[in-house]
Amino acid sequence: MKCRVLAMGRAAVLVETEDGEQAQALHAELLRRRASGEFPEVREIVPAARTVLVGGLTDPRAFAAAVARWDVPPVAAGGGGLREVPVRFDGPDVAEVAALWTVTREELIRIVTATPFRVAFCGFAPGFAYLTGLPPGLHVPRRPTPRTAVAAGSLGLAGPYAGLYPRSSPGGWQLVGTTRAPLWDPARDAAALLSPGTEVRFTEVPG
Repeated sequence: MKCRVLAMGRAAVLVETEDGEQAQALHAELLRRRASGEFPEVREIVPAARTVLVGGLTDPRAFAAAVARWDVPPVAAGGGGLREVPVRFDGPDVAEVAALWTVTREELIRIVTATPFRVAFCGFAPGFAYLTGLPPGLHVPRRPTPRTAVAAGSLGLAGPYAGLYPRSSPGGWQLVGTTRAPLWDPARDAAALLSPGTEVRFTEVPG
């Protein structure tokens, strides 16, 4: 694959890809190869918008040379599991986003619930997942002035991403709904409800 590999200390590399889709595909391929026993020493595989950090390597130079020769397939549907997240579409920016999309509120709900989202990476706050899936024509700008407090469970849209706020925090995303799903629970075996590679479907909660 076409990429740039940067050394990150003695036992890690950062793989820079051309776009987010390649980063997601590389993340899935690395998980598959580690599960097959090809890289048993790898402890960390951390995707971001266009990069993947690989940590725990015994020979980073050999890994860098190998990954550049890989033919990485696109992410397969269903490969990372599916989460259904119930959402009430009661966000304060529903009307504004519907106007940007030139659709009604009902059509906005239909679009969001019909879109197959995927967790590209996590960041910003524990349990906050950046979801891709919206076509370019439905990308929306951040708000010109961020809110000082966004309620926990809020579903927001910004640029190519959708995201759920796991706790109350400042934020500049366009808010279209809320969920009561437990997005972050340190007492749970997997503290984050949504992890990279997971497919996400939003379902409408009436009201």
